[in-house]
Amino acid sequence: MDDDATYEEIEARISAVRDNIRDLIEQASAASGEAAEQRIADRLSDQEALLERLLKERDAARERSARS
Repeated sequence: MDDDATYEEIEARISAVRDNIRDLIEQASAASGEAAEQRIADRLSDQEALLERLLKERDAARERSARS
């Protein structure tokens, strides 16, 4: 992510990723077939990794803001 991203921009992305994760969980519960389930599991894993990265970026942005 861009180093110049504002705290609010990061929060918006976090919210969107959390929504994606909720949607994927719903899809997983309705999915049938091993291939479909694996695709959803892979996408869910990607979204969880993105969420973790964004949370770290948010914390860093908050820390930078507190030092200013």
